[in-house]
Amino acid sequence: MAESLGPCPICGREMMDGPSVDRHHWVPKLKGGRDMSPVHRVCHKKIHALFSEAELARLYNTPEALRTHPEIARFVKWLAKKPPEFNTRHDLPRKR
Repeated sequence: MAESLGPCPICGREMMDGPSVDRHHWVPKLKGGRDMSPVHRVCHKKIHALFSEAELARLYNTPEALRTHPEIARFVKWLAKKPPEFNTRHDLPRKR
C-alpha cells in the first residue's frame, strides 16, 4: 500500500507516494532554488502552465503566495472533490 506524504501544500488533499506526486522547487533551479517539496502532479502541472520561471522565483515562491493567485484558487476549488490520485492534462504554458 502507498505511503501517505501528508497534505499537498497547494490543494490540501492527501498525497500518496506514487505516480500522482511530483517534487516542486519553490524557487526554480535555474534561479538558484534548492528547497523542494512533494506536490500533486496535477498541481505541479498547473503551476508551470500558468507561471514563468521568473514569476515563480519573484512572486510565487511559496504555497501561500501561489494560493493567492485567482487562477490557482479556482483550480484548488475545482480540484477539492477529486480523489488524491487524480491527474489530468493542462494546456501548454502561455507564451512568455
